Amino acid sequence: MNPESFAAGERLVSPAYVRQGCEARRSHEQAIRLLLEQGKCPEDGWDESTLELFLHELAVMDSNNFLGNCGVGEREGRVASALVARRHYRLIHGIGRSGDISAVQPKAAGSSLLNKITNSLVLNVIKLAGVHSVSSCFVVPMATGMSLTLCFLTLRHKRPKAKYIIWPRIDQKSCFKSMVTAGFEPVVIENVLEGDELRTDLNAVEAKVQELGPDHILCIHSTTSCFAPRVPDRLEELAVICANYDIPHVVNNAYGLQSSKCMHLIQQGARVGRIDVFVQSLDKNFMVPVGGAIIAGFNDPFIQEISKMYPGRASASPSLDVLITLLSLGCAGYKKLLKERKEMFVYLSTQLKKLAEAHNERLLETPHNPISLAMTLKTLDGHHDKAVTQLGSMLFTRQVSGARAVPPGSVQTVSGHTFRGFMTHTDNYPCAYLNAAAAIGIRMQDVDSFIKRLDKCLNAARKEKNKARAAAAVDEDNRAADVDIEEMALKLDNVLGDVDQHPSL
Repeated sequence: MNPESFAAGERLVSPAYVRQGCEARRSHEQAIRLLLEQGKCPEDGWDESTLELFLHELAVMDSNNFLGNCGVGEREGRVASALVARRHYRLIHGIGRSGDISAVQPKAAGSSLLNKITNSLVLNVIKLAGVHSVSSCFVVPMATGMSLTLCFLTLRHKRPKAKYIIWPRIDQKSCFKSMVTAGFEPVVIENVLEGDELRTDLNAVEAKVQELGPDHILCIHSTTSCFAPRVPDRLEELAVICANYDIPHVVNNAYGLQSSKCMHLIQQGARVGRIDVFVQSLDKNFMVPVGGAIIAGFNDPFIQEISKMYPGRASASPSLDVLITLLSLGCAGYKKLLKERKEMFVYLSTQLKKLAEAHNERLLETPHNPISLAMTLKTLDGHHDKAVTQLGSMLFTRQVSGARAVPPGSVQTVSGHTFRGFMTHTDNYPCAYLNAAAAIGIRMQDVDSFIKRLDKCLNAARKEKNKARAAAAVDEDNRAADVDIEEMALKLDNVLGDVDQHPSL
């Protein structure tokens, strides 16, 4: 309602009441005006009425919501289901144009504004999380793997001779497939074991650069967030190698945005060397539905090149989800979640260590991994190969999700490449182990329930292992008894044979 509408309302309702309502509306409009002027996440989160007013105002700016609109094109924002229309707040046109995912659509000013303000808020939050020198980013409606592929395809035009991507090993299929899908040959660099941790082999990386030649290398593809006992790559040192050899550097920061340590590594890598782009997931860092990622970097023209590489328009759903989430939380709410995650990591570490010791296991020492933990499963692995995977199944059936029981020595072929010791990030890790992570949104009751159920499962798995061992022992005794009987029968046959040959006996 505009001032004229309020003035007209005063003829129907007491002017004092109308003015009060007008002031209330102005408070909503003030929040929206500050958002559009500053392009930053508000310190305190918005209430739902302000959010819905804002989204409604955006929606009525799109042509499909114009009163009397006459669309005669092939894409006019028509939606058959009213439920679908409400689910998307009637923002139907998506984002971008055919040549650029960040471009403005003439007939969808509201959706275009949503896209711009979302990218601006996300950039603000990345700086808040620790990468202060980031200059540009955009939300893309693809998960991390395909977003990495988009980055590699953009680099292809800059490095036409390139054939290889140097990749310190991390056993996660989408990372590997992102390189193969882009048409490049991943050069796997095995990690080195330092204590319990698996760390980047910098000497092997540099040796491979010299062997293949910098011009034939598209980029170094490094990783921050990962499952223990692997830890984030040595980003600063890799960034220096990239700068020295003039090789692009792409960082898979999938769920690292929630970790100040991972973000610090990216900031430092960009300061001392070269990082071209870093990619992070929306769902893992902002607790929204799966389907979006953030592509960010330190060079505006290059990030714009990546956005122009995306073919066609794109879904606005991931942008809408993260916009609603950030405006609901505000900076204060998101910082509170980051703080709570750190506290829960310490709590999970303490509780898991106590449980491990109670079962004659130990918590692996992985101080460089700020999110994931691992405890040994030697007492299970030592006697029964299936006991480790059985523990994982037992946890899952007891509604424990996210924990990974990892046996050593498993073999997996991904896009034609065979990985030995798959899921352990190395060919021969010394023992089986169980993973657990303290990611954003985890609560104390989640940790307590997990520890209680894991304790029961470990006891049950140990009983199953003992049963299997006892059964194996019985089988061995039976085989030994069978051998003794066969030997006695043979001796008896020999004696009877002697009697037949010598009747006098």
